[in-house]
Amino acid sequence: MSLDSRLDPFKTKMILSLDTLSKDLAGIRAGRASAALLEPIKIDAYGSLLPINQVGAISAMDARMLSVSVWDKGLVKAVEKAIRDCGANLNPTVDGQTIKVPIPPLSEERRKELAKLVSKYAEDTKIAIRNIRRDAMELVKQLEKSGEISEDEMRKLSSSVQELTDDYSKQIDSLASTKQKTIMQI
Repeated sequence: MSLDSRLDPFKTKMILSLDTLSKDLAGIRAGRASAALLEPIKIDAYGSLLPINQVGAISAMDARMLSVSVWDKGLVKAVEKAIRDCGANLNPTVDGQTIKVPIPPLSEERRKELAKLVSKYAEDTKIAIRNIRRDAMELVKQLEKSGEISEDEMRKLSSSVQELTDDYSKQIDSLASTKQKTIMQI
């Protein structure tokens, strides 16, 4: 087994952490209507909590309006309630089986709150990356202790783990910075 292939599971975990951050940031509204804004919402339907995209189709009608076409008439009220109660300050209106969700403009105060939220998500992801780094470093130390790798190989692997951590931390900072600029410019 090559040295770097031992780090593949840790790299995969870091990639997944970055993907999660990307999805979380996509759900933070930046003033424009985006289907990603509603994706985190869960609907109480059929005895369980279902993601909104499993009970209807979400689309952006224009820059300030989202539309949810609910497939089951009986779920329209549940979808409307879930959107209203999601904490995004949205006020949906029902039009048959379609729910229209106007996206209000962001106040300066709300933009600052959203920018702080972006920072929180980024910091949480960095913590996850550091935890993955810690686990990888523990594995490297165990391999060296058990005699599976030499001390030089341990240093090389430790250096690779640190480079990987630094790379993903930079990507996190880049994603967060881009999102914050988008939020503050609108």
